[in-house]
Amino acid sequence: MSEFRVEQQNTKQQRQAKVRKNLVRLAIGALLPALILVIWQILSTNGSFSASQLPPPIEVLQAAQGLVERGTLWQHLSISIQRVFSGFAIGAVLGIALGSAVGLSKTVSQLLLPTIGAVRAVPSLAWVPLLLIWMGIYEEPKITLVAIGAFFPVFTTVAAGLAAVDRNLIEVGRTYGLKGVKLITKVLLPAASPVIFSGLRLGLAQAWLFLVAAELIASSMGLGFLLLDSQNTARTDILFMAIILLALLGKLSDVVIATVEKRALRWI
Repeated sequence: MSEFRVEQQNTKQQRQAKVRKNLVRLAIGALLPALILVIWQILSTNGSFSASQLPPPIEVLQAAQGLVERGTLWQHLSISIQRVFSGFAIGAVLGIALGSAVGLSKTVSQLLLPTIGAVRAVPSLAWVPLLLIWMGIYEEPKITLVAIGAFFPVFTTVAAGLAAVDRNLIEVGRTYGLKGVKLITKVLLPAASPVIFSGLRLGLAQAWLFLVAAELIASSMGLGFLLLDSQNTARTDILFMAIILLALLGKLSDVVIATVEKRALRWI
């Protein structure tokens, strides 16, 4: 019984130590945002900038509150989140599929890499007029543009990760009778999973970057629309609010992927 109590006490101490470690990490991470907020407040109130150039933080918060009270902020947020994750899902699936083919086959690599490398160099805004011509002005071109943004980081990292897998692992898998799809799912993908998750995180970050360009395509809702509309109406407070929300959503989605990664790698 005493041994059980000692074990319980050790487990409790380990949990407390983990909580303290997480709190310290959060506190350290909050230092720079807090410093930026203080500098922002000082610069916006000491005459260095006019209110139209740099509104005080409280005005940005009030602008967000006004949109919440009108019920429009949640609509802008939900449509942007939907576009990002729909496009990311499409781009990630295609990136993993083509990246796997390139990473596992020299022939496929020689066939696809030159063309995909050239297409990757095309700026995001260059796709906008073409997508408008092909798909119209509704959701399809927006989601497609986000998917394009998410595709390339995932494709590149998956291809590189699978190409770099230790060949001895492949031979061991073949020794145990693994071939084709089973060899890929049981040996290659687990071995390359850290790199693949890095690609997914990069792809999701890129999806948020491409969202703004996507929402320039005849949008009437979304955070990208808020950016453009606030510029046209000289509402710098709403412009700052949209930028801050994009940063927070991008970070939050990255935390979600990182959490999934941590748990998945623990199981492998």
